[in-house]
Amino acid sequence: MTRRITQSDLQAYLDEALAPAEMAAIEVEIRSRPDLLKQLAAINGRRDAGVHSVGEIWRRNRLSCPSREQLGSHLLGALDAEHAAYVDFHLTVVSCRFCQANLEDLRRQQDEQAETAQSRRRKYFQSTAGHLRKK
Repeated sequence: MTRRITQSDLQAYLDEALAPAEMAAIEVEIRSRPDLLKQLAAINGRRDAGVHSVGEIWRRNRLSCPSREQLGSHLLGALDAEHAAYVDFHLTVVSCRFCQANLEDLRRQQDEQAETAQSRRRKYFQSTAGHLRKK
């Protein structure tokens, strides 16, 4: 059975804005249906020619995405409740893969920095332990 794929689906596919399972399903359809491949070429042609809708400009420039700084503040729990709720909504309901990847990168960096700081403290202690005198 052939799945009905809309122009919006194809645009989201090109923007990599779909869940991985949806991306894979659309790719399977594109490989078996030359008409979808022509539609993708037409969408890319319009984009290259500068023909954009307001919605497409909004999505491509990620205007609804929180900044990396805001994602970092969210990770640290430093956002006000309303802003934190929006970031949670964006990450969980909208499931923005771009922001999820950014947040995961920030988490990884935070973990690495914690490990580095712990290692540095241990080295400082080990290098000075024999030089401290008891009174």
